[in-house]
Amino acid sequence: MFFGWIWIKHNACVGAFERRRYMNIVVQKAVHPQLADYIHSVITGLLPFIQKGLVERVVVIFHDKDHVPLEKFVFKLAVNQSYGSELEESSLEFALRAFLIKLTVAGPLTKPLPSDSSWEITAYFRSLPADGAKDKEEDEARLWIPTDTKAWMQPPQITPIKSMRCDPLKMQLYLEQPGPSAEAEDPAS
Repeated sequence: MFFGWIWIKHNACVGAFERRRYMNIVVQKAVHPQLADYIHSVITGLLPFIQKGLVERVVVIFHDKDHVPLEKFVFKLAVNQSYGSELEESSLEFALRAFLIKLTVAGPLTKPLPSDSSWEITAYFRSLPADGAKDKEEDEARLWIPTDTKAWMQPPQITPIKSMRCDPLKMQLYLEQPGPSAEAEDPAS
């Protein structure tokens, strides 16, 4: 879902994405084999942690050539662990469709990126599995490495894009960009 932003921001990557329908909404799906594998491994790697409520945010970060963040698309997640199996799929699907529609029209909120920019996906955990957790959980947690993303010196400018609340999932999407004072200090902008 959030990889549509990569297509929006790097639409010069001809052949890496193609238009597909998902939940009766037009989305961009990765078709480049390495990109599709990367996205699949990130999603499958994060899913158990998201389901357990350990992931607070998943962030798609766009960097300049010096690895300084230019924009961050933040997906803040909360999963109601007590909800159990009483999931109303139709309600959740309706909420997710509304979220996807908003993603497709939010492109104008962003700024153009330099041609030498790059991106990464970063997950912010509330906590990692405790010592004594199942061996598989500990092994999965060790696969995640700390990011070397540089921080902005000033608080970011935050632009809300969409939020949804449909038990058992609450999700909020917002855009973080360098604050006005940080942009004024940067001689490259």
